[in-house]
Amino acid sequence: MSTSTFHRAAGFGAAVVLGAITLTACGANEAEDGGEGGGGATIALLLPETATTRYEEHDRPLFEAKVEELCSDCEILYQNADQDESKQAEQLTSVLDQGADVVVLDPVNFETAAGMVDEAQSQDVPVIAYDRFIENADYYMSFDNETVGRLQAEALVEAMGDEGSILMLNGAPSDPNAAQFKAGAHSVIDESGLTVLAEFDNPDWSPEQAQQWTTDQLNKYDPSEIDGVYAANDGQAGGVIAALTGADVPADALPPVTGQDAEIAAIQRILVGEQAMTIYKSIKLEAETAAEVAVALADGEEAPATTETGVEQTDFEGVPSYIFDPVVVTADNVNDTVIADGFYEASDICTGDYVEACEAAGIS
Repeated sequence: MSTSTFHRAAGFGAAVVLGAITLTACGANEAEDGGEGGGGATIALLLPETATTRYEEHDRPLFEAKVEELCSDCEILYQNADQDESKQAEQLTSVLDQGADVVVLDPVNFETAAGMVDEAQSQDVPVIAYDRFIENADYYMSFDNETVGRLQAEALVEAMGDEGSILMLNGAPSDPNAAQFKAGAHSVIDESGLTVLAEFDNPDWSPEQAQQWTTDQLNKYDPSEIDGVYAANDGQAGGVIAALTGADVPADALPPVTGQDAEIAAIQRILVGEQAMTIYKSIKLEAETAAEVAVALADGEEAPATTETGVEQTDFEGVPSYIFDPVVVTADNVNDTVIADGFYEASDICTGDYVEACEAAGIS
């Protein structure tokens, strides 16, 4: 489906996860100070993995905080699947057994997740597909993912001057977003003057596999033959850069490398010139929208046509959806994006070796 059919809304983790369910509940004495929605309902949040820092550092705490604001006596059942789809299926059954009234599900594998949705719906429990599309979900929310890939590729073409040879590192084939990023990137690269030397679909998005694959390519190609690298996210970008510097490519001679997720390490690499760009997606907007919709559904209400954050409900492949816009971040606009949005404080980024680079970029 063409991304032009989307209604675009303006806007823009790796902690150790306990295998057991973390329960966040608020007592009756706290309910007097909180919101009125939800009525003591139970909301489940199931996230897919911890290799990407966003989930534990941003998605989970932002979602939980918004639910608490809207429904202080709601209970949250949280689990992370650690990239194991069988484990996630068991987690879904577990939260249903514990009385979940609505499930917010970011699937490890979007295809097998359809069966999980069926299981929940058979018990009259609605499912919100979070960040990754599931075709039979009740609702879906994510970013305009083909645009993410297109913006990454456009930045790479601009940095390279529309000529040269590149490596491409895509995301996991089990992640539907990865296919959309890849399609968006190829829509630009295939029409450009760039040549793809080799391409890799990283099965678990891991930086370690990205580093190993890049090292393998450096055994086939001299570093001087690699003029740029399309990396679908910041974790892989970090692995690529580690492989290149490990092959004695000086930091000031690294080819442009793309990224996504606006991780602190990536922002720091961008400021010192090791990474060309990243994509900032307002996880706060996404997580808080998910919380608002989840509380409404748990309270037996319809999902809002327009959320508190001003995001309008639209349609994606027949599923009622909330779609958000991504933003390109370079050294020139760190101050105006992730810092201005409150995603990070300057002090989070401007540490140690990066203080001077922050000052040069006007960040203090």
